[in-house]
Amino acid sequence: MSLPADTPPAVTDALGYLQYHLQELTEHQNALEHVINNTLTGLTAQIQQLTQLMTGPAPAPTVAPPPVTTSPPPINPPSLVPSAPTKQRTRPKLPSPPDFSSERSSGRAFLNSCTLYLRLALEQFICDEEKIFWTLAFFKNGHAAKWSENLFRQEVDTGIFPIQSWVDFEQQFQSQFFPVNAEVSQTSFSHISTNSSTIPTVLKPA
Repeated sequence: MSLPADTPPAVTDALGYLQYHLQELTEHQNALEHVINNTLTGLTAQIQQLTQLMTGPAPAPTVAPPPVTTSPPPINPPSLVPSAPTKQRTRPKLPSPPDFSSERSSGRAFLNSCTLYLRLALEQFICDEEKIFWTLAFFKNGHAAKWSENLFRQEVDTGIFPIQSWVDFEQQFQSQFFPVNAEVSQTSFSHISTNSSTIPTVLKPA
């Protein structure tokens, strides 16, 4: 802006001063606007990023894999042909032998009765020792009870039962309780050997 020629110098200087400062203020305002614009641009970009994060698509849900199904083993249909019933063999009821009377006259009949029972009920006895002990259970009186007691006493002394087999038992029984000749029908003592042991026995007259 031009001033009249007759403008006093003081006014001219004051106007120049004001124009100078006005220009500085304008430049400063432009700089501030530039900074503000840059700041607003940065804030706008950050707001857009936050908005995208907050309103973005939800993550897809995890889908569990379908369970693995195993087919059961095939079931064979029942046979239509009925199985033949198993016929179990029934054994006759066996009477136990009577208690042995120690009489030689009845010794053979008693041993035969025991042998018959043992043959028909063989599955009840697993060894000869069980057969012998079962037979001795009927030796309850007289000479037979004493003979049985002597056998068990020797087992206590030696740790071994003196008669180990059924055949040996039959032989010892025959020598003690079968009928004998008349000339030896008297009370006497004898010794019979079984294995490596000697069993003291009492012979009873027939």
